[in-house]
Amino acid sequence: MSTPTPVRVSTGAARRFLIEALGLTGDGAYAPTPRASANRVLNTIRRMEAVQLDPVAAVERNQHLVLAARLTGYSPKTMAQLLAARRVFEYWANAACVIPIEDYWMFGGVRERMRRADRRERAVLRGPALVVLRELERNGPLPSRAFVAGRRIAGYWDNTGPKTKATSHALNVLWYRGEVMVVRREGVERYFDLPHRVVPADVLRHAERVSMADADAALFDKYLRAYRIFDLGDFRFGWRRIPAPERRQIVERYIDEGTIVPLELPGVKRRYFALAEDVERIRRHERDAGAFSADHVRFLAPLDNLLWRRERLADLFDFTYTWEIYTPAHKRRFGYYTMPILAGDRLIGRMDPRLDRARGRLVVQALHLEPGVKATPALRRALRGTLDAFATFHGAGDVTVERTSPRLTL
Repeated sequence: MSTPTPVRVSTGAARRFLIEALGLTGDGAYAPTPRASANRVLNTIRRMEAVQLDPVAAVERNQHLVLAARLTGYSPKTMAQLLAARRVFEYWANAACVIPIEDYWMFGGVRERMRRADRRERAVLRGPALVVLRELERNGPLPSRAFVAGRRIAGYWDNTGPKTKATSHALNVLWYRGEVMVVRREGVERYFDLPHRVVPADVLRHAERVSMADADAALFDKYLRAYRIFDLGDFRFGWRRIPAPERRQIVERYIDEGTIVPLELPGVKRRYFALAEDVERIRRHERDAGAFSADHVRFLAPLDNLLWRRERLADLFDFTYTWEIYTPAHKRRFGYYTMPILAGDRLIGRMDPRLDRARGRLVVQALHLEPGVKATPALRRALRGTLDAFATFHGAGDVTVERTSPRLTL
């Protein structure tokens, strides 16, 4: 392979391109009207390729925060409607994600590798798995609690002994293997059914015919569209477990084909790549810095697509972010459910919100601005306006900000 000349772009242009490509431009985040239709929500998920799921509900759950930051009038009920209508499905991409149903076939190689890799668990769970599949065939869709409690085993998250029902663990294993699917949710409770009753017939036929190699290639293209600017160090690279030498080979082939180009970002040591089709869009953002008004503020969910690669945040945004939900309380710097604050094309701070559902109140336990960020009157107004809209999205009639750093009035 000949060594290609990297495309030189500024970190600012790369940053603004990512914000635009991931749908975080414009006004109206969290506003209740006009109502976002199911088609508009689905098209946003398609544009983003996948939206990550998470059950933690300090405020609204991650998947809904991601969409509400992008769509005026988004309602969490719409996601439930899309899932029940079989227009999206849940599977493992960046992690557990919501994905457009037409992309089901792209994960065929992942499902097959899951089936080959879990021989030991398959032997342990053969009985419970057969029970689950038989009951779903007869009576599905069913939640985990529908299965009679039998023996308990050590599940994925058990670290103090066997606590998980064998049938519940079997459901998780079968989901990874693609032998059951989530068909609806009631809160955090998942209802499962069999793929032939969930996936549209034409999509299922295509998934059964396509080769693993073709599915893997399509999945890698989907990963590229989701990340837009990527590096070889990502442990989720291609949404598969791909060894480092093979990663380089894949990217070299795509560069030779003209699909991918290396980027040169001044002051950034890490080597980044982008889709060749995006280069002109990135360059356009060299000229359009003024289009990103600092008056447009959003609060990013901890697992927002823009935050998926923490190294990229540090390199392009000069922003170090750790979701401190797994950090012991006495070691937390910013809070349990810290959400980065995006203003224009910069990450200017972070806040730690809670929803007091009983009192209908949004409580911001801490709001921190990054060093060097000036709390101008315009920024304070923008923060307050977005806090009010964020509270309205949650059905809260009041906002309390307990602590700010530096001290400021909002």
